[in-house]
Amino acid sequence: MMQDMGKLMQQAQRIQSEMQKKQEELDSMSFTGTAGGGMAEACVNGKLEVTQIKVMPEAVDPRDVEMLEDVILAAIQEAQKKAREKRDQEMSGVTGGLKIPGLFG
Repeated sequence: MMQDMGKLMQQAQRIQSEMQKKQEELDSMSFTGTAGGGMAEACVNGKLEVTQIKVMPEAVDPRDVEMLEDVILAAIQEAQKKAREKRDQEMSGVTGGLKIPGLFG
C-alpha cells in the first residue's frame, strides 16, 4: 500500500514537472488572429497577453470607429482562441487527456 502511494506521488511529480515545462514553452509562443478580411491583426503570447496589434490604414474610418473596434476585438479573440486550443492540446498529452478543472483558468 505504501509502495503504491510512493509510485503515485512520483507520477504526480513527474506530471507536474512536465506541465510546468510545457507551460513555459507555451508562454514563449506567439499566436496571431486576423479579422475583417485582414484589416486587423492581433498577436498574443501563451499567457494570452496581447503583444501586438496591426491595423491596415484603409480600416481607419473616423466616421465608423465602432466597426474598427469590433474588428480589433475579433482579431484578439481569434488569437486567444488559437493559444487556448494549443495549450489544451499540449496539456492533454501530459495529463493523458484528463480534463482537470481549474487547471488553466
